[in-house]
Amino acid sequence: MGEILIVYASRTGETKKIAELIAEGIRISGHGATIKNVNDIKNEEALKGYDGYVFGSSTYHGEMISSMKQLLFLAERADLENRVGGSFGAFGWSGEAPQRIFDTMANIYKMKMTGSPLMLKASWLEGGIVMAQDYGKSVAKLL
Repeated sequence: MGEILIVYASRTGETKKIAELIAEGIRISGHGATIKNVNDIKNEEALKGYDGYVFGSSTYHGEMISSMKQLLFLAERADLENRVGGSFGAFGWSGEAPQRIFDTMANIYKMKMTGSPLMLKASWLEGGIVMAQDYGKSVAKLL
């Protein structure tokens, strides 16, 4: 059984809800999932010891939340190469954050990423609950 760390940055709480649904999908697949607010990660040591990572941020004015950007700099020193990864986020208008996080994880960290980032306007809209749970299952399948 693997353990996946899900770290989220949220302005309104919607990205946290998506993180919780992704964790459900991971747990349904028989693996463990730990959810942390990005503000609880103080150094790269806090990222070590997991088999996979899923990072998520809402998009605000076309960007990820600045605390997620800071986490990505920390993660660069955490030796995540060849670890399982995924990214997600809630958005209102544009939704760039999940793709930027995904690209960083794939290209800078050289992680083994699931197919694409998960981008939802809200967890409860248009099948979002099932989509988030399925995303967790797809990340877990890579372990």
